[in-house]
Amino acid sequence: MGKATEELWNILQDVGEDEFKLFKWFLKQDYILEGFTGIPVAWLEKADRQDTVDLMVQKYQGPGALKVTLKVLEKICRNDLVQRLQNSSSGAKDVTNHGSVLLKSDYERQKAEFGAKIKLMIRERQMKIGEIRHSAELSSKSADRHIADSERVFTALLQSVKTSLDTLIEAINEKRKETLKQAKEFIQELEQEISELTKKSTKMEELSRTEDHPDFLNRFSSLNAIPTTKNWTEVTIPPPSYGGSVGAAVNQLEETLSKQMKKLIDKAKLNRVQQFAKDVTLDPNTANPYLILSDDGKQVYCGGIKQNLPDNLERFNTASNVLGKQSFSSGRFYYEVQVKGKTSWDLGVVKESINRKGSITASPMNGYWTICLRTGIDVKYQPKKVGVFVDYDKSSVSFFDVDSADIIQTFNDCSFTEKLYPFFSPGPCHGGKNSTPLIISPVSYND
Repeated sequence: MGKATEELWNILQDVGEDEFKLFKWFLKQDYILEGFTGIPVAWLEKADRQDTVDLMVQKYQGPGALKVTLKVLEKICRNDLVQRLQNSSSGAKDVTNHGSVLLKSDYERQKAEFGAKIKLMIRERQMKIGEIRHSAELSSKSADRHIADSERVFTALLQSVKTSLDTLIEAINEKRKETLKQAKEFIQELEQEISELTKKSTKMEELSRTEDHPDFLNRFSSLNAIPTTKNWTEVTIPPPSYGGSVGAAVNQLEETLSKQMKKLIDKAKLNRVQQFAKDVTLDPNTANPYLILSDDGKQVYCGGIKQNLPDNLERFNTASNVLGKQSFSSGRFYYEVQVKGKTSWDLGVVKESINRKGSITASPMNGYWTICLRTGIDVKYQPKKVGVFVDYDKSSVSFFDVDSADIIQTFNDCSFTEKLYPFFSPGPCHGGKNSTPLIISPVSYND
């Protein structure tokens, strides 16, 4: 023990003041050497070199103190002292051998950690490759859809142009036929008059050759009258105006193309949002007690008798509403509802925290993004099937007439901050006039 203390004392004498401070700092750390804990800070705070040696020997015993000293000297880059201590102490040589074992163990650990890290990096990159490939596939499918949509639109537009051109050519040909018919009739009439005048002229020539003067006078008086003919001076056949027909046809074509293009683009838009269709079912725990739900959770209508149901927090107790089971808090989703035959209904999405008790005002301010139909309200048309599309990340809700592909209404800047649920209200029965159920329909999507 005494020799180890002396050897450590001699080593620390050659350590500079800054190095000694750093030496003591490393002695405080628990990780300085595996199996050795640090010396308490309070013990080392005012310790000089001799005190430090005593604390180390007391804490780690002789061989242990040598091991720690060698490790700390390596840390503070005093390899010369490491070599000197190893040469002057047999215990230090043992420590060196032990250090070699430790270094080998540390090497194996670091090698394992490095190998694991490399494998993790490889795995991350493999996952990124999969992610990029998936994005590329989605992009390719999207491109195919847009090409198909474009082909449908342009094919339809080209067909409209051809139809319009055929109609225009037919109209021009009809005008030409009418003009030719009129010319033919005039020519026939003129030829008829020429024939009659020719006959008259021939008879006059024959009469002029007679020598019987009394007979000539009698016959001349009957031939002297000029045949009744048309005054052809005012008769003309002006060429028909085809320019007006072309201009009118082009204007009509522009109007037709505009309407058709809007319809085709709307259908393409609807087809694109239909790819985000989700399977939506009704949640009986939210249904007003007057509502009757089908067993499959796809239909709902208002019955005439209040059911005995628990008034749980999720249930609407006054308004005849029901929510879907599925909630959405990101991405895009779409569903369709058949409303054919109904005179009153509400559809859309609502936020999770809406008020479900008592009187309810359905508005975006209160967390309702819905549209409705009411009896007695004058509407342009009543859709048979309504599509509801939500883009959570873009904070928008759009409603489609599925049959015409027209956008009925869109809410923008909705500022979603919580879960959204599909919302349904079949409306009151109105004496059986509104007893037709709302039906969540399967979506027919053309991929």
